[in-house]
Amino acid sequence: MRTLDYSPLFRSSIGFDRMVNALEAASRVDHQVDNWPPYDIVKTGEDDYRISMALAGFDQDELTITQEQNMLMVAGQKATEDDGQYLHRGIAGRAFQRRFELADHVKVVNASLVNGLLTIDLKREIPEEMKPRRIEIAAETTTPKVSTKKIEAEKQAA
Repeated sequence: MRTLDYSPLFRSSIGFDRMVNALEAASRVDHQVDNWPPYDIVKTGEDDYRISMALAGFDQDELTITQEQNMLMVAGQKATEDDGQYLHRGIAGRAFQRRFELADHVKVVNASLVNGLLTIDLKREIPEEMKPRRIEIAAETTTPKVSTKKIEAEKQAA
């Protein structure tokens, strides 16, 4: 198995610790990949994203969506188990918890559950003070004069 060394990134970058840790975590092979519930992540605009999750059989009150700092967590827990005798059970109703790592300044703007499809709309909103801004250079009409002082050393008799 090939491992990647991210230490050169630490030598030339400052404040990217979380990104490097995320790269390291993604590069680790997880043999038990949980692929349920199925989901899509779509970039719908320059700063807009959408997560769609197929959640057949779940009601709105059985789902919770939580955003804490840069982590979005979607969890589902069925309220009650049907006591019927199943001949075949193909619709999964098990509890789940799906986590999504969000970049800085990405916020949830909308969430809806329609026909078993949970849709979460996200938007990156960079604060005004963090956006690039042009700095005007003032034209100075007069150049300030630099005064120089002459230091005279006292002559001492030898």
